[in-house]
Amino acid sequence: MSERTTTQAFFDPKTWTVTYVVWDPSTRRAAIIDPVLDYDFKSGHTGTVSADQVLACVAENALQVDWILETHAHADHLSGARYLQQRVGGKIAIGENIRVVQATFKTLYNLDRSFLPDGSQFDHLFKDGETFMIGGVEATAMLVPGHTPADMAYLIDGSVFVGDTLFMPDVGSARADFPGGDAHQLYGSMRRLLALPPDTTMYVCHDYPPATREARWKTTVAEQKAHNIHVRDGIGEDEFVAMRQARDATLEVPTLILPSIQVNVRAGQLPPADENGVSYLRIPLNALPVHS
Repeated sequence: MSERTTTQAFFDPKTWTVTYVVWDPSTRRAAIIDPVLDYDFKSGHTGTVSADQVLACVAENALQVDWILETHAHADHLSGARYLQQRVGGKIAIGENIRVVQATFKTLYNLDRSFLPDGSQFDHLFKDGETFMIGGVEATAMLVPGHTPADMAYLIDGSVFVGDTLFMPDVGSARADFPGGDAHQLYGSMRRLLALPPDTTMYVCHDYPPATREARWKTTVAEQKAHNIHVRDGIGEDEFVAMRQARDATLEVPTLILPSIQVNVRAGQLPPADENGVSYLRIPLNALPVHS
């Protein structure tokens, strides 16, 4: 397997999120994947400890950031994309189906007319199968809907960064009950990823480890096909969908879903400040669908 790129992972234990910096050592051109902006729910304060670790990596390795890649509009953390872009540049990119997610949540939050659900908040919207360059290395954007309509995976130099579509083999798969989510689509997306060559390295965006092990975020297609508890070889679509829907019906709403998505559909930009210079998050009451 080719290894023309270097990958550095940064794990945020508060949100169980893994951010990646991937670069071409020959050109020092880089991509950042799924950056985190720290957010304290109780105080309403944001922070940059997680993002500053990424900035330190960029500086230490003298990297030029070309891309800040989002796999989807996350419901469990605020995106650090805009904070990072303001300091190291790069295009903030996501899949073109973000427009669907934006339209859904513009209605939920009753956002003002100035917010357009057209993807214009991002610098680039990827189509399925679109290729792009990180230095001298070609990468491919893959549409993998199901967790949300806009989920993307990024295939880079023999590795695939899968976002929330798959977790580590002993954790399984992401939920599919968010607005626009679909367990049937999720199964198809996972099988698409598992059709990649068996030695393809797979990097996940989250890990929720059992008490018996430390957090991990790196596996392979072969390991997933053999051992993933939700979608290993031999588990069919109907079986998976029945399991996923039953499991999702027991899950609580993520703590940060309402604060995070209104920031993340804006590519990590906080809502416009009021006349007093303070930005406010909107919390719609009794509006988000929940399981009874």
